[in-house]
Amino acid sequence: MNRREFSLIVAGATVAGSAPAPLLAQRTASNMSAVSQQTAKLYRRALVLDCNSGPPGEDGRLPLPQTDLDMVRNCGIDVVKWSIGGLNADFAETVKEIAYIHQMIEIHPAYFTQVRVPTDMDRAKREGKMGIIFSFESVDMLDGKLERIELFRNLGVRVMQLSYNRKSPFAAGVMEPDGGGLTPLGQEAVKKMNTLGIAIDVSHANAQTTADALAASSKPVIMSHAGCAAIHPHPRNKTDDQLRAMANKGGVLGIYDLMYLAASPKQPTLDDYMAHMEHALKIAGPDHVGVGSDVSIDPFDTSAKGMAEFNKVVETRQKAGVAAPEEDRPPYVVGLNFPRKIELIADQLLNRGYSTAVAEKVVGANFARVFKEIWTT
Repeated sequence: MNRREFSLIVAGATVAGSAPAPLLAQRTASNMSAVSQQTAKLYRRALVLDCNSGPPGEDGRLPLPQTDLDMVRNCGIDVVKWSIGGLNADFAETVKEIAYIHQMIEIHPAYFTQVRVPTDMDRAKREGKMGIIFSFESVDMLDGKLERIELFRNLGVRVMQLSYNRKSPFAAGVMEPDGGGLTPLGQEAVKKMNTLGIAIDVSHANAQTTADALAASSKPVIMSHAGCAAIHPHPRNKTDDQLRAMANKGGVLGIYDLMYLAASPKQPTLDDYMAHMEHALKIAGPDHVGVGSDVSIDPFDTSAKGMAEFNKVVETRQKAGVAAPEEDRPPYVVGLNFPRKIELIADQLLNRGYSTAVAEKVVGANFARVFKEIWTT
């Protein structure tokens, strides 16, 4: 079971008994939030970018049903960074997945477009489409071969990590706290990514890999989906020192919608989410914080079948040794489990006294800015 399959199932299922009854009804809602006119106007105007998400219908079947396409059109998200290749997909599997997304764009050109260069983000906004940034979390598809970095770059992959939760030929992930940092091959990979204009993402990197990547990179380094360790200490959450170092390098942190925002057994709430968001804004600064939900735009389904599938996936991840601590609750935030979640985040920022300029940066401008810097070679 790879990460893509995990994301697919957690985007449509919850652990039995853990989700409020109304969640099933939210599945088809285009906007469950009641936001101010100021927020609604900002959300229409801003470039909205979720730095780790994807459209519904990730089961490999095309064409997509109209209900899924309507959700894409109505969610208000202009650009998503879509993780491809899962936890352990090999070269052939990853190429097949890229081909699927290209075919999806070909079949539904009125709804999707690929983002390869900075101007593609603005074009997606202007044309009312969802722009898709190809990205990797795993590095298995590279098979330790530096030349594959360029090959996948030329297929459109614009963001890469150096490891998932465990060790790779390039670096060590968060579940290997004593696993060292960048390897010599990892140092070469950083140089190659910088040269090719590929964003380096350290969301799943351990502390040493994070420090090494920040030191080695000549360009900003991002944390596309994570939280703040000062709010909840967890391996997937970043320390204040890491946030400052990332910001000093010009990078951006995306706050995720995962269970790691709060201590088990609590299901994270909107207030928990905003605690991480506000802490990141305080420590990293308003130019270095965004949204990386790490869930599909499709809300959770609480059907018996969906809950059984989710529990099975969690068990598989645990047996494979890739699960992080506290994966004992479904990955969603109470109060944000609907397609227009980023609009409500913007509304929360304005209600808490942040300016429209800050809100616009958080909902997409910061990640758009850093990608323009990194991709320009």
